Amino acid sequence: MIVDGNFSSICPNGSKWVWEGLRECAQDSRDMASVFLGLFSILCFMVSSIPQYYSSCRTGNMDSALSIWFLLLWLGGDSCNLVGSFLADQLPLQTYTAVYYVIADLLMLALYFYYLTRNRVYGSRRVLNVVGLACVLGLSGALAPLPGSGLWREDAPEPSSGFKGRALLSDSGVDASNIQSFTTKEIIGFSIGSVSSLLYLCSRLPQMYTNYTRKSTEGVSYFLFALVILGNTTYGLSVLLKNPERGQGEGSYVIHHLPWLIGSLGTLTLDVIISLQFLVYRKAPPAPDSDETRALLG
Repeated sequence: MIVDGNFSSICPNGSKWVWEGLRECAQDSRDMASVFLGLFSILCFMVSSIPQYYSSCRTGNMDSALSIWFLLLWLGGDSCNLVGSFLADQLPLQTYTAVYYVIADLLMLALYFYYLTRNRVYGSRRVLNVVGLACVLGLSGALAPLPGSGLWREDAPEPSSGFKGRALLSDSGVDASNIQSFTTKEIIGFSIGSVSSLLYLCSRLPQMYTNYTRKSTEGVSYFLFALVILGNTTYGLSVLLKNPERGQGEGSYVIHHLPWLIGSLGTLTLDVIISLQFLVYRKAPPAPDSDETRALLG
């Protein structure tokens, strides 16, 4: 709990509930708009998987509709996000949200392997899927520094935990023009944020290729990508609308959040391309390995 004296001195004329609940200093309408857009972006990301769950259960061809590498890279990005939420001492709300993302990804993978097994797809492809999953999870786990190690500084200053939408990582708000002022902990958080954004960005490429080779988007829920597009758009706006911290210029503020902006806006661009694939393939005939074709051949 923040006492009134500290709150008044650190965030004069700010919203107390935003400060106590989100540790965000919202002093004017621009800051409040940033906070509400950040909250809305998290809501979009949290519910984005639900339409795909429904579509997968309805069509039963999730193993052929979705690329396994799309799911694995997405899980890798959310895993880095979760590691960063602990590393950067995020608020419980942000940490729980990061945990939810990982659980939702694992449920998606569980559905994928269920339909993979049910549709009797075995052999080298299945082995490759398992190996890929192990590699991504191993990479994400290796990025987490242990307390007491040289990578974890207990005396590092507490970060200014801005509300970052799906990317929950932040550093302490020091001037990015002086890289020597960053602590080791903050540099690691910045690096993990960069890895997380890169994984989110790369996850779209396998799905785009899968849609192209199938010449179909059957079994893929468009609302999954529509909600992510909305979430990334509102997240990007929330970052750009936020007033820079005191002593930090506009240029330093943008550099401060650059990895997450690149990951968010870059992913947004690729999701728009996938949306175009839905338009191009919406009248395409069923893929040769769809349930309808298999039933007729059987």
